[in-house]
Amino acid sequence: VDLKECLQSADFISSSDGNFKILEDGSVYTTSHISLSAEQKTFSILLKDTQEHVLKKIHVSLVEEEKKKTRHARDTILKRTKRRWGPIPSLVMENLLGPYPLQIQQVQSDTAQNYTIYYSASGPGIDQDPKGLFYIERETGNIFATRAIDREQYPSFQIICFATTPDGYSPEVPLVHTIRVEDDNDNAPYFTQDLFEFSVLENSKPGVVVGRVTAEDRDEPYTLHTTLKYRIVSQNPPITPAFSLHADTGVMTVLLPHLDREVVPSYTLLIEVRDMAGQPFGLCTTGTAIIRIEDTNDNAPSFKQTQYETRVEENRVNVEILRVTVVDLDEPGSPGSGAVYEIIRGNDDRAFEITTDKNTNEGILCVVKGLDYEAAKQRILVIAVNNEAPYMLAPHSQQLSQSTSSVTVHVLDVDEGPVFKPCHLRIDVKECEDIGTSIGRYIAEDPETGNSEGICYRIAPGQCNWISIDEKSGEVRTIKVLDRDVGEMRRGQCNITVLAIDRNGKTGTGTIQVVIQPGNKNYPRIAKTEYIMCRDRKPICLTAQDGDESPYSIPFSFRITDRSLASSWKITRHNDNSVYLSPKGDIPFGIYNIPVSVTDNGGKVGEHYVKVNYCDCVTPTECTDGPRVYAAGNVTLGLWAILAMILGSLLLLLILITICGCCGSGVMHRQVTDDCANHNLIISNTEAPGEEVMDHNIIPLQSTCDQGGYGIKTGDQQTFEMVKGRGHTLESVKGGGHQTLGSVKEGGGGGQPMMDTCRYSYSEWHNFTHPRLGEKVHLCRQDEEQKHSEDYLLSYNYEGKGSLAGSVGCCSDQHEEEALDFLDQLEPKFRTLAETCIKR
Repeated sequence: VDLKECLQSADFISSSDGNFKILEDGSVYTTSHISLSAEQKTFSILLKDTQEHVLKKIHVSLVEEEKKKTRHARDTILKRTKRRWGPIPSLVMENLLGPYPLQIQQVQSDTAQNYTIYYSASGPGIDQDPKGLFYIERETGNIFATRAIDREQYPSFQIICFATTPDGYSPEVPLVHTIRVEDDNDNAPYFTQDLFEFSVLENSKPGVVVGRVTAEDRDEPYTLHTTLKYRIVSQNPPITPAFSLHADTGVMTVLLPHLDREVVPSYTLLIEVRDMAGQPFGLCTTGTAIIRIEDTNDNAPSFKQTQYETRVEENRVNVEILRVTVVDLDEPGSPGSGAVYEIIRGNDDRAFEITTDKNTNEGILCVVKGLDYEAAKQRILVIAVNNEAPYMLAPHSQQLSQSTSSVTVHVLDVDEGPVFKPCHLRIDVKECEDIGTSIGRYIAEDPETGNSEGICYRIAPGQCNWISIDEKSGEVRTIKVLDRDVGEMRRGQCNITVLAIDRNGKTGTGTIQVVIQPGNKNYPRIAKTEYIMCRDRKPICLTAQDGDESPYSIPFSFRITDRSLASSWKITRHNDNSVYLSPKGDIPFGIYNIPVSVTDNGGKVGEHYVKVNYCDCVTPTECTDGPRVYAAGNVTLGLWAILAMILGSLLLLLILITICGCCGSGVMHRQVTDDCANHNLIISNTEAPGEEVMDHNIIPLQSTCDQGGYGIKTGDQQTFEMVKGRGHTLESVKGGGHQTLGSVKEGGGGGQPMMDTCRYSYSEWHNFTHPRLGEKVHLCRQDEEQKHSEDYLLSYNYEGKGSLAGSVGCCSDQHEEEALDFLDQLEPKFRTLAETCIKR
């Protein structure tokens, strides 16, 4: 059977029927005498790849041969059951000296007793690498080795032996024969590293693990040839053994209880590994292990000297005056030996400082503040030293005390210059002080004499030129007005270096810090002084500003200084820097100049005029400076107001003449009930027709009986028509009465029940009403209800004084008063609208 075609990588081949055996070359053999029957004609060959986990099957069908071949000898052989075709595995010693070829085994088949059998073999060592290592004699079945074998290279061989007759028939199943190579202790063990390096802290306790050495052996595992034992051969330095080595595991531990790095910094061990369980005849190898002892801070530093003396001149600063040295047995450069110095006594004024030189580990003593010989001729310091790392006690050692040393510093006298006391003087000055004001005194003393005699003072060149100092007395005065917002004073202060010179020319320096305190130099002012106030009389917010700082700014106080205006205007506080300005009661429209004074918290007063344009407007944008000016409550008419009145009168006269001429001609007399529907009706509010009007030229007329006149209705709003009768002027009908346009207080009409009227055309009505009445009525239109109200007002007659349209159209004060009286008779919903129209 071709197995490779089915599964080339199969490493496990078996049969589902134990009566059959399959070899690797695909040969199928019976394992026992069987007979074929109808129920047993098939079996399966199972192929399995254990690495790829693949399983495949080959189905084999058995068919009885139609013609049996007459091979009597073969039939006799197949009937035999006693076999010797299965020797035990062969053994060959590695590295065997010979002589070669060396017979190692014989395979033989029982069939060779009666027939000629030829033997052959294949596999590793024969026809596969290493080729030619073994061969088998064809006639005898003897297996020979041709040369010595290395077990570590080839531990075993599996060959396949075949027994065949001269005609090629195989009476035997091919034999898989194993040749094992017996191990010889020909390999000495070896260490896995050429050099083992370990470290351990000094003063470690016995039993602390240092490390592990490892070795290997190429001989056969789990035999005496690979059973290894370790031991320490020697130690350098050759003193008391410090370490022990476990024979089986190779683990090294501390043995000596007092490992001292300062005595022995490292150990070198010669170690041995031997096979054959350490027997003397075993093979062995030696190696080297180095164990370094790591330092711990078990030695305290100590000064080489317990007393030091040094000298320094007075007033010297940042100068090194002494170096001190310590001894430390710990490892140099480590935290355990790094010295940390400190001055524990005699340095209350912090005039001295000691640091560590990292290169030499010395202590450097410096003067950081000038010493005064007159105050102290010598200073005694006590210096202590420690390590950077904490101190660790060695076993059975006692606590060590801190090492200290005393230093005597002799101060040398030097002829010194004057000294200011204090060396830095702060002077607070109020802003805007007068020139020449004395703001302080700054003097120096001679350190030797302790007085200020013979010392003169100067301000160093290039300093702030705002102040001066008296050369003899040291008195400080201002030579300019100090201002926080100018020049060097912009930050509110300036530093001035002052020189003090004694008789010998020695100079001392000091610093004056002039700090300018905020003053009350600015007057409060109102940010905005012009406002527009509409008829809603919304209060005006006045806001004041002051360039000064607290406490010379807010809160501000506001006051109206004019008594007459204070009676009609009032001020209400809003916050610390703003108030509300509003009228107390009803005042006329006009421009008011209101004097307002603002006082800051420091008492400075700022006077301002607030200009308020009290205007008849809804929003300030609608209003500009009007024609009338109100000064201190007195009202006068301006030039534009007079011109407007003259032009209005002339226009009204022209309208009256035009109407009278048209009415005198007597043209087009028609009855309202018969012909008026054929002419255009004039809508008083000049709005477009509503949705009910189908023809834009003809508007249906509706009789209004309760008003006594004729009106038109467009949509939901009703207006009254303006009619002209024979010999009459434009009139508004109410209750049968009519008045001429422009009549003021005359009783008129007598109440005719019906008039011969005729409507004006739209152009005539527009020419009549456009100059005045049309403009004023148009201003009042805001919504539908307002339009209805206007129509009502324009056609309303009041006690024979003429229509309200005439009153509104006239600019005289008399008619305006009558119109206002008329408003009292109106319904509430029209009163506000009518009042607004009249005022406009």
